[in-house]
Amino acid sequence: MKIKHLFTKEGRELTGEEYNAYPRPQLRRDSFFSLNGEWDFSYGNGEKAKITVPYPPESALSGICKDMGKLPQLIYERKFTLPKEFVQDRVILHFGAVDQICTVFLNGARLGRNVGGYNHFSFDITKHLQDENHLRVEVKDYLSNRVLPYGKQRRKRGGMWYTPISGIWQSVWIESVPQEYIKSIRITPKRNGAKLLFTGINDGEVKVQCPNKTRTFPIEHGICDITLDNAVKWSPINPYLYYFTAKAGKDSVKSYFAVRTLDVKEINGIPRLCLNDEPFFFHGVLDQGYFSDGIYTPASPSLYEKDILSMKALGFNTLRKHIKVEPDQFYYDCDRLGMVVFQDMVNNGSYSFIRDTALPTVISKRFPEGLMMRSKGERDSFINGMKKTVEQLYSFPCICYWTIFNEGWGQFDSDEMYEHLKELDSSRFIDSTSGWFKKKKSDVESLHIYFKRVKLPKSFDKPVVLSEFGGYSLKLTDHCANEKKTYGYKLFEEAGDLESAIVSLYEEEIIPAIDRGLCASIYTQLSDVEDETNGFLTYDREIVKVDNEPMLKIAKKLKI
Repeated sequence: MKIKHLFTKEGRELTGEEYNAYPRPQLRRDSFFSLNGEWDFSYGNGEKAKITVPYPPESALSGICKDMGKLPQLIYERKFTLPKEFVQDRVILHFGAVDQICTVFLNGARLGRNVGGYNHFSFDITKHLQDENHLRVEVKDYLSNRVLPYGKQRRKRGGMWYTPISGIWQSVWIESVPQEYIKSIRITPKRNGAKLLFTGINDGEVKVQCPNKTRTFPIEHGICDITLDNAVKWSPINPYLYYFTAKAGKDSVKSYFAVRTLDVKEINGIPRLCLNDEPFFFHGVLDQGYFSDGIYTPASPSLYEKDILSMKALGFNTLRKHIKVEPDQFYYDCDRLGMVVFQDMVNNGSYSFIRDTALPTVISKRFPEGLMMRSKGERDSFINGMKKTVEQLYSFPCICYWTIFNEGWGQFDSDEMYEHLKELDSSRFIDSTSGWFKKKKSDVESLHIYFKRVKLPKSFDKPVVLSEFGGYSLKLTDHCANEKKTYGYKLFEEAGDLESAIVSLYEEEIIPAIDRGLCASIYTQLSDVEDETNGFLTYDREIVKVDNEPMLKIAKKLKI
């Protein structure tokens, strides 16, 4: 069944120019040429149309707004000419993300292939450039295959499963660089500074903008170790960022880092999650990252900021980015605006309502992992996706917490996956099994509680995180995607009743649990998504269903 598409501005037509801004805030150069906008598009049985990139073809904003069907073959084509003054020694073609498998050609030459729907990738196109260039991108989407990570997409959408997307859904762009250039910077916050690991260059310098002056630090053997006196710590209350310029040979890039620490400490006999050496209560909401008119891609990148500020206005300091990896702009906005991110890995493998939801909710939260993700191909694909996610997002200081598996879906060898993730990133908290089916290794005791009162375990030796709860539903007819079906965990008909119930839930169950050891709570959810109407915001982001004042009072009471 189709759902209606809601527009934040009725009748708006977008050209893709909304995304013609530099898409990589942590490695920024003056060189930038956008390829967003109108492309030629072939799909299905040879149908041809114009598509607006970077909106996926299933979305209204793409200009296509059609189901691409099973195993679609999508072909994107466009011509471009680079300004002569733009070209330096090398020219690099970048893709933010393409779902799921794509092969790229330039002027008839095959540049390469990328597998995975959520990762950045690029090609050096220098030797293939002509005065006028023809770019061709061939895409296949094996959503039904279950091998590659696919998240909440489902061919037969409904309930907690959403409209699938295919093809290009993030920015396509070009930059030109010197022969030797900075390819990446891996940034690790320290207690009094940051450690920067460069690839592509060995020596250079970093100029850091400090509050009262600019300080210079050397890059030696690809490493810059920055130590600051009286460093300003990053937190949701004071999201201070240190901006810097890195120079190496002819290359120069702009970036930033934050100073913050994450630890588990025992406070008065209770294990607590600590930010900057102090117990901190992570007061959050689940954020699915779906939009009524662009599905995976908001109409404008500015909508990330709008969502973040809407939640901060309600007193929240944390977003759990649920089973989706966003463009860099989202994480930069969280960095600069002061919003902690709990980042999920993207699931793959099969999902069973009986095994993964019904039985653990009603009967048992234990299940043999060997009966879940059985295929070696599925396992290898998940591990590869997890590695790409960490590499891509590692340097964003807002990310304080990784979630590996959610409610058993695709779960396998969770203790081994914990160790594997610790090797990739030992600087953040790790939730191995969010909800249930826990094993031995995890940094937290992670609970999902929907249909019962919130109760903490009688005994625990790890910080307790309520990683999902709530889900209270209020459908506003003129702002819903599906007028016939409603999905939520407790239904309300009036905004006042919804607000009272949410306030009571926090007053009676969440706030009392903090003294007993609760360290974080993630309410479901930021916005409505298709059939789900359990968001603080409607799916079109036009209405906030609760008032700020009572929610801000709750936030004040949640401080440890």
